[in-house]
Amino acid sequence: MARALGFDFGTTNTVLAMADGPATQSVAFNSAAGTADSMRTALSFMKDPGLGAAALKVEAGHAAIQQFIDNPGDCRFLQSIKTFAASALFQGTLIFAKRHSFEDLMEIFVRRLRAYAGEEWPENVSRIVTGRPVHFAGANPNPALATERYNAALARFGFPEIHYVYEPVAAAFYFAQHLKKDATVLVADFGGGTTDYSLIRFETHAGKLTATPIGHSGVGIAGDHFDFRMIDNVVSPAIGKGSFFKSFDKLLEVPTSYYANFGRWNQLSIFKTSREYADLKTLVRSSLEPEKLETFIELVEHDEGYPLYQAVSATKMALSSEEEAEFNFPPLGKAGRKHVRRADFESWIADDLARIEGALDDVLTTTNTSPDAIDKVFLTGGTSFVPAVRRIFTERFGQERIETGGELLSIAHGLALIGERDDIAQWTA
Repeated sequence: MARALGFDFGTTNTVLAMADGPATQSVAFNSAAGTADSMRTALSFMKDPGLGAAALKVEAGHAAIQQFIDNPGDCRFLQSIKTFAASALFQGTLIFAKRHSFEDLMEIFVRRLRAYAGEEWPENVSRIVTGRPVHFAGANPNPALATERYNAALARFGFPEIHYVYEPVAAAFYFAQHLKKDATVLVADFGGGTTDYSLIRFETHAGKLTATPIGHSGVGIAGDHFDFRMIDNVVSPAIGKGSFFKSFDKLLEVPTSYYANFGRWNQLSIFKTSREYADLKTLVRSSLEPEKLETFIELVEHDEGYPLYQAVSATKMALSSEEEAEFNFPPLGKAGRKHVRRADFESWIADDLARIEGALDDVLTTTNTSPDAIDKVFLTGGTSFVPAVRRIFTERFGQERIETGGELLSIAHGLALIGERDDIAQWTA
């Protein structure tokens, strides 16, 4: 039986890996959407009379997305629940009149993964090793609260040991298995919600890999923030951002906070049930451009967050190889088809890039490490393909020292391998 289970609970995707000695393998999930070794971090809830008056049909991952697409308006859909883990402001959300805490949502998600894994689920693992970012996403993240919530959810499964390892440390360990000689490695892990760095010295003594952590840093900015910038500049103006409404004898601008909610597509389902959304709907009658706010409301009512995410992701991916790409989002009508230039996109994300590079400066400065002292730079995560992101590293370290790979699997497999070690305490966050 596998001794350790690596649990990469990601903002966008979740992967589980098992280790038994030096070998690892991903846990395969077989759902209504097919078989996969990674799961979108998403949940859907729908009333099902066949299950009883109070019962809900719950799906996770790609099956949740399919249930949501097949049942528009009847399905409660949640994505990227990890983004709420460290937020004290998130006290739960209503799902068909029943409040669910973060711990409830995480438990439900893991239970669905266990059901999809079937016989592949390792029932007798001695420890689960869970990844965590160096810095959680959010305005004022509380890492202790996030760990408390993780513990509460995972304890419901009866794991004998629960350990936490920084995600870039796990990615570094995965990468180090392929090193041919001792090396100082900088890992940059670009997730959906965070960018994390770990600087580690790997050496082999008597055939055993050892590691000396040199330093860590991170920032709560990554791929989702890039998505937000594109939405904010391409979509939000078409649904009322910058427009005005009448309040007695004054003209006031529609609050920009509404568009922060819309831009972060993973929070749209939460926004839909909020007082803020109810307030937005009251502005239509006094708006100078009511048709724009009506379009905004229609998009929220019809749960267009996921199709919007797909459109933005397609455009962003195309811009990784092309200087210009088409943004196509039919629910917006004519305003939903626009050409986006890479140069414009890079100008929108300039502040985010500066903070990502600032976190890199932090780990080098606090550890007194010069770029010349780093032997290898391992970039993992989809955002590493954004040309402006990659330039940060090629200009600093040179292309010859940069390696990529394992964008979805490296963290989970690294966690599982660390879970096999007797010196696991050395690796935990």
